[in-house]
Amino acid sequence: MEKLYIYKYDSPIGTLTVASDGHGITGLWTKNEPFIENDDTIQEVTAKELAIFEQTRRWLDAYFAGKDPGFIPPVKTEGTEFRESIWKILCEIPHGQVITYGDIAKRIALQTGKAKMSSQAVGGAVGSNPISIIIPCHRVVGRKGALTGYAGGIDVKARLLEIEGHDMCKFNNQHQKEG
Repeated sequence: MEKLYIYKYDSPIGTLTVASDGHGITGLWTKNEPFIENDDTIQEVTAKELAIFEQTRRWLDAYFAGKDPGFIPPVKTEGTEFRESIWKILCEIPHGQVITYGDIAKRIALQTGKAKMSSQAVGGAVGSNPISIIIPCHRVVGRKGALTGYAGGIDVKARLLEIEGHDMCKFNNQHQKEG
């Protein structure tokens, strides 16, 4: 069995749990997201003990200081081709900007040659993102700025958008169905 390393990072939104296989980031969870830590293959280390965690710590320090870190630490995701394509789009959303589920659905439809793509299918893929914040699923909003669907909680999503400089008055935190 492959060893899994975890690192705890104290952030303005609470303690984050970052996971790695030793080479790339495989997971990042906020305090509100479940992470099972009772596995014999898991070893908790400090950022200084593993280069990927030191790089991630620098990224998180810059991010939570309100800066664009300017790079994405190496990530290692495992998902379906569809999910991987959605996560790739998430990584392309510039710091301080947002995109809608519908916009991503249109982009995927164009990429795959389909007439239409379901916003709900996109939402499911966005919601299964294993590396929150670094793969910025918090930058995806519903139509008309609805703050919807964030595993870490809508309050955390709103705080992350504030950190990126957004005026929260332009967002609606009501849960709305995408269509």
